[in-house]
Amino acid sequence: MPVVVKAQPGDSADQVIRKFKKKILQNQLLTELKDREYYKKPSERKKDKLSEFKRLKKRRKKLKIKWSRQQKQ
Repeated sequence: MPVVVKAQPGDSADQVIRKFKKKILQNQLLTELKDREYYKKPSERKKDKLSEFKRLKKRRKKLKIKWSRQQKQ
């Protein structure tokens, strides 16, 4: 899936590069490339997925506690 950025009249080269980087980050293209750089065994993928789930669950719990404290005050 190609990423296309069209330069508007008056855009500098830096602005176009910034737009390109932003689009790549939104599409999560770099993360996918890094993941596919080396072969991962299915067990490793499962471990990574589980650890990510635990990390997100912990983060959600923190935010929920923080949000509930703010609401009480």
